[in-house]
Amino acid sequence: MNALADPEEVRAHLVAAASAGHALTYAELLERLGYSFSRPKMRQLVAVLGEVDRRAEADEEPELAVLVVRQSDGLPGQGWWIACARKHGYEGLWEGPEAQRFIAATQQKVFRFWSETGQAAR
Repeated sequence: MNALADPEEVRAHLVAAASAGHALTYAELLERLGYSFSRPKMRQLVAVLGEVDRRAEADEEPELAVLVVRQSDGLPGQGWWIACARKHGYEGLWEGPEAQRFIAATQQKVFRFWSETGQAAR
C-alpha cells in the first residue's frame, strides 16, 4: 500500500486531538504529517482516514475521521458524509445549521470517549 501516511500515525494525531477536545482541519493534519495542503494530498488523506475508521470500528472505538474538517465551515468533507452520515442515522443536508449540530454532537462523543480513555495504545 503506497499511502500518504501510516494509518497508525494518523490515528495518533487524531487521538491526541480528541483527547484535547478539538477537531483538525485537513490542512492542519496534513501539516502534522509533513505535507502542504493540496487537493491530491487531501484525497490521499481521506483514503487513510477510511482505514483509520475501519480499524477503530474493529476495536470498538468511535470513528476519528469526523474530527477532520474543512477550514471554511468546520464540517467534514463529502467523503465522510457519504461513508458515515447514514451509519449515524443522519440524512439531512451536509452543510448548514443542522449539519453543524449533528457534527458537534458526533464529535462530542469522540471527545468524551478519548477524555475518559486517554491516549491508550491499542
